[in-house]
Amino acid sequence: MSGLVGVTGATGHVGGRVARSLSSAGVAQRLVVRDPARAPDLPGADVRPAAYGDAEALRHALDGVDVLLLVSAAEHADRVAQHRSVVEAAAAAGVRRVVYTSFLAAAPDCTFTFGRDHAATEELLTASRVETTFLRDSFYADVLPGFVVDGALRGPAGSGRLAPVARADVAEVAVAALLDEAHSGRTYDLTGPRAMTLAEVAEVLSAVRGERVRYVAESVEEAYASRAASGAPRWVLDGWVSTYTAVASGELDVVSTAVPDLTGHPARSLADVLGGARP
Repeated sequence: MSGLVGVTGATGHVGGRVARSLSSAGVAQRLVVRDPARAPDLPGADVRPAAYGDAEALRHALDGVDVLLLVSAAEHADRVAQHRSVVEAAAAAGVRRVVYTSFLAAAPDCTFTFGRDHAATEELLTASRVETTFLRDSFYADVLPGFVVDGALRGPAGSGRLAPVARADVAEVAVAALLDEAHSGRTYDLTGPRAMTLAEVAEVLSAVRGERVRYVAESVEEAYASRAASGAPRWVLDGWVSTYTAVASGELDVVSTAVPDLTGHPARSLADVLGGARP
């Protein structure tokens, strides 16, 4: 490829890994971040401040960028509007191709309510007529330990399965997609190497932690009730609960070869990620 690579989310886990990999490869890049003071100091990278939703700052930050990594914003009631600002700024700035971190099984009516934002963003990007590469990530293996409360994974996932993906693998795929034009127009499901029930996830967590983690199957009603005390708004509760009902639905029971195909190594397993293998 030729041209400047833009990287959003460079202060986060996936974007930061991508930025470091591009720098190590000698690729000229621009880091688009909300807070320049938190941006990594990398050779070959310049930094421009812009928040998702700030159209003018985004237009300036993306000026001259050829290919852009758009890391999805954190869950927010206005996340699609934030993404729209980035997409419109990219089109106005002449960005030729966007690599977007989407979600597995993203669709307007997918069970995981936060996944619907990703489907809407994919539609925005397609309508903008920029070239696209969609990386549809499964749930991140790295964050599953954060779902444990009082020694238990609790939720209405039933016996459904998922194949959680390592953020490091997502970042490696993103680098490959940014640097190779052959990935233009492609959509990749990014998963780990094995689909697991949450009971099996709990077993892996138990082995890594050295203490028992249980899976407790809640009903949907119990799941809402157990989370209501947080005081979170309904749209957040819907997202939390549908994290589990999406597993139960079978929509996330997918094992893809995209990670090994694009990185040249096997996808990291949940045990690999939590045990610190292959950083």
